[in-house]
Amino acid sequence: MTQRKILFFDSKSYDEKTFKDALKALNGQDKLHFTFLESRLKEETISEAQGYDGICIVNSDARNSNVMDKIHEICESVKIIALRSAGHSGSSVEIVKKYGLHVCHVPSYSPHAVAEHSVALLLSLNRNMHRAYFRTKLHNFSLDGLVGVDVFGKTVGIIGTGGVGMCAVKIFRGFGCKVLAFDIKPDENFAKQNGFEYVSMNDLLQQSDIVSLYAPLNESTFHLINKEALDKMKPGAMLINTSRGPLVDSKALVECLKAGKLRGAALDVYENEEKYFFKDFSQQVMDDDTLACLISMPNTIVTSHQAFLTEEALKTIAESIVKSLLEFFK
Repeated sequence: MTQRKILFFDSKSYDEKTFKDALKALNGQDKLHFTFLESRLKEETISEAQGYDGICIVNSDARNSNVMDKIHEICESVKIIALRSAGHSGSSVEIVKKYGLHVCHVPSYSPHAVAEHSVALLLSLNRNMHRAYFRTKLHNFSLDGLVGVDVFGKTVGIIGTGGVGMCAVKIFRGFGCKVLAFDIKPDENFAKQNGFEYVSMNDLLQQSDIVSLYAPLNESTFHLINKEALDKMKPGAMLINTSRGPLVDSKALVECLKAGKLRGAALDVYENEEKYFFKDFSQQVMDDDTLACLISMPNTIVTSHQAFLTEEALKTIAESIVKSLLEFFK
């Protein structure tokens, strides 16, 4: 088998390590050769892929329809595009199929990683860990403003009971919480076995002390949590989102937090995250006022789409992509 060349765009140090490890583990070193670029795939960088047999990109790069439409003519050698993600919501990657290019992505990876991160966000938000951490760094050991609530006995609303949502259900049940769930395809057998119930969206919002999102992004879930939904939530409730940023109307959330309706919100995703997440802007002025406002509030936590980032998940992603590439070229 001829050694095929694959170019990685927008790669990080952990990508290079895990993909090289996966290539070695699957005995593919004589079949595939990887080159890693830090630059993203865009119109100015498409030409970098000339002479390569395939490219590996992230979902955000696949959203550029102009790029997807030009790959076949600028890089005739490219025969496959691999996405380092479980899905490709909002992407334009399907465009390339009409030109005969193959597309592969990760079927799934560690739902535990995302579910556990959502719970970590909740606990940090509730017990003000983010504030306590910086306070003690300044040798300030006062406890004013750090009061939380018991998670035990609270009602948790799970929106979306796919793989991640089901993991979250089990975790919250372990905390001694009452769990309510909403899904367009309820799994009543799973609910019966794990001691929770499916309810309407309205009932979930009105009854839950904690609302955590695990739904995919599509037309019906875009701004699922909007002003109307936020108005229905219990006063003092907490909102957690580790699924997709556009599920939450960020401007409506800011106004809700300003009004003091919610106890707080913790987000690992943001609807306009593409410009900022995964990059260092510490020496620049942020021009996204909504994101800046969310970060600045004392009762919010924002992490940069890192819920997936565990060694186990990265290993699964890399091995899945390498297997798909080996199979395709075979």
